[in-house]
Amino acid sequence: MKIALIGASGFIGSALLTEALARGHQVTALVAHPEKLQAQDNLAIEQADVLDGAKLAAQLKGHDAVISAFSGHAQQDVYGYYMKGVESIIDATKQAAIKRLLIVGGAGSLYAQPGVLVIDTPDFPQQWKATAQGARDILTQLRNESGLDWSMLSPSAIIEPGERTGAFRQADDELIVDAGGQSRISTQDFALAMIDELETPRHVRARFTVGY
Repeated sequence: MKIALIGASGFIGSALLTEALARGHQVTALVAHPEKLQAQDNLAIEQADVLDGAKLAAQLKGHDAVISAFSGHAQQDVYGYYMKGVESIIDATKQAAIKRLLIVGGAGSLYAQPGVLVIDTPDFPQQWKATAQGARDILTQLRNESGLDWSMLSPSAIIEPGERTGAFRQADDELIVDAGGQSRISTQDFALAMIDELETPRHVRARFTVGY
């Protein structure tokens, strides 16, 4: 497939890029800083500004799907920048006449227990709150979006580089916790699950999560 990957040089985006290229897909990496990526077969690298909707729509045209690993961590107004950015990505995807959009979500909008979101638990880290609120609010918007075949993949509470095991569990809206009480996933297995969803859609217009 021909994939437009927004945020391909980031923490999760780089794992998605590695997985997609390893499976033989053609990837256009849309990044703020192209110098962070090295040339590879089947990879086109383009400078992009997600807030420039018209230019972004033009860059997205001709792709089979869009994957967004966009985040606003480096900005002063994390929540505001994230919301504007993802809303622009959604609009640009529709303008480019692409139906399939996959978005990296957050663990904060998963349920830690019935009726209680992870973001509302006492131990939720303050530093991730703005991004988690953004991902939660974008999920609400997507659930009212009828013009796209979207999917959002939320990670476990802890996501970090590790092994590509393929041995993880999936759920819809509930945080996955292991026998030791930990909620974890490697960036490699997260990427595996995302590209699996791209190749064989099972969560169209739905959110899902993965964990050990």
